[in-house]
Amino acid sequence: MEKVWLTAKEKSELWGEGIITVILLLMLNLALVVILKEVTAQNPKLQNAIWGIKNVVVFGQDTHLWSWRYPLTGLMLVVDAVVVYWRLIRRYHQMQMRHVIAELHYIASGHLDHRIKFAVGTDLQKVINSINALVESAVNSMAEERRIEQSKDELITNVSHDIRTPLTSIIGYLGLIEDGQYKGDEELVKYTHTAYMKAKQMKVLVEDLFEYTKARQTTTPLNAVSFNMVAMLEQLAASYELEAERADMSFVVTGKPDPLIMEADTEKLGRVFNNLIVNALKYGKGGKHIYLDAEKIGSEAVIKVSNDGPQIPNDSLSSLFDRFYRVEESRSQETGGTGLGLAIAQSFVTLHGGYIYADSTPELTSFVIHLPLQLGTTLQKPKE
Repeated sequence: MEKVWLTAKEKSELWGEGIITVILLLMLNLALVVILKEVTAQNPKLQNAIWGIKNVVVFGQDTHLWSWRYPLTGLMLVVDAVVVYWRLIRRYHQMQMRHVIAELHYIASGHLDHRIKFAVGTDLQKVINSINALVESAVNSMAEERRIEQSKDELITNVSHDIRTPLTSIIGYLGLIEDGQYKGDEELVKYTHTAYMKAKQMKVLVEDLFEYTKARQTTTPLNAVSFNMVAMLEQLAASYELEAERADMSFVVTGKPDPLIMEADTEKLGRVFNNLIVNALKYGKGGKHIYLDAEKIGSEAVIKVSNDGPQIPNDSLSSLFDRFYRVEESRSQETGGTGLGLAIAQSFVTLHGGYIYADSTPELTSFVIHLPLQLGTTLQKPKE
């Protein structure tokens, strides 16, 4: 913050204001003295009263107040100084306000990156701080609106791409069947099977979109129950045991304490862990283990889903939970899903008042979930 510096013109105005005020006060004082003298001269009783007061008022042993002009003159000078000071300060504050209004007009003309940097010692400072906070809030809101608009455009683009690709194949193969362009039953079955598999891909995408939309709604109800998180992880590991064997991987489940009792919507949390385990099976190729670990720390439960597969690049970690984001950019259905799994997981974790993040090293890739033990509590993610 910097002081409000007056221009040469404003300083001239301030000096002129002061001089005019002093002249008017001197004229007023002179008029007041003349009037008092006239009133005193024409009123003998008043003269006697003043004379009596002079005789009564004694300074020291025998020093009398023989003239009223000196105390009256001193009093008038004090009043004059107060009036001049008040008038100049008031005028100075008006000039400060004029500068602030000029700055506000400059911001309103489209310079939203500008801030009022004046430092004043009055309540005007609160107005300046409020204006700066309001402009900052408006700029942030506009940036957020642009980000949401861009996100919507990306959503439409990605959905269009992911639906158009299988839909083109379905129409192509069904068109061949419709036109009878197949050589035999074997080729007919092949075309039909391909169209069927592409239709299933579209169904998965539509279901994930519906799930993502539902997870993003803050009004989505949670059916809270009390359960043992360690037991839940053991059940999940058992349900994916066959898929893990096919991928030449095995589950390792640990918990501290066991049982770890907490409150949550087990159906929605099940979807979260399903997505993370499927991710570990799909992208942890080359690894041997999937680790499911739960630990109670204070008033929260920290759950980790880890695998010892390939490391995720550091520049991809911060974008993993963006919808439709994939580490591989080909958007192939063979190497990736809809790109909504982690976004859905993050939304359901947030709905429970927790947060999730990813950490990856050459030895271990982990998705770490922090959840409150009691539903209704919101955890704050620590700043990185």
